[in-house]
Amino acid sequence: MNATEWTIDSTHSQVGFAVKHMMFTTVRGRFADLEGNVVLDAENPGRSSVEVEIQAASIDTQVEGRDQHLRSADFFDVDTYPTLSFRSRKVEGAMAASGDAFKVVGDLTIHGVTREVVLDATFDGTGQDPWGGTRAGFSAETTIDRRDFGLTWNQGLETGGVLVGHDVKIQLAVQAVQQQEAAIATL
Repeated sequence: MNATEWTIDSTHSQVGFAVKHMMFTTVRGRFADLEGNVVLDAENPGRSSVEVEIQAASIDTQVEGRDQHLRSADFFDVDTYPTLSFRSRKVEGAMAASGDAFKVVGDLTIHGVTREVVLDATFDGTGQDPWGGTRAGFSAETTIDRRDFGLTWNQGLETGGVLVGHDVKIQLAVQAVQQQEAAIATL
């Protein structure tokens, strides 16, 4: 088996999200503090895996008042639930060549609630960095209903509808650094 272990480079990775505001505009944000590991097995993608942990307090929508509200008990309640996490259970599809599409099925935990999600992912390729390391890029997205994770706060609008949409698009752009030629003997 030719599996390799990679560490997510948080300075070159982003976990972003988008949600409807007042039913007709989109608010975008990101989580700035994340870490994780990826195990890649190009010959047997089903043996690949991903683990990511995100600091909930690192939410950033570029509006400090909104960020404080999102950190409060109305939404993420970061004092009680300081992290969000994702742990894959299976990977389906090829990821041997740049542009290969695959799916990552796993457990997403937000606000203390764990639900299965499917990430539609793309392998963006590999390359050598200026420091002698090997890097790989991935992108992925999914949509969740925030209410499934206990994030139910909202306000009704006078004209109908709600202030904050239920569906949240999650978009990931990940760069990972291969661990010094450390092949993994068993998964």
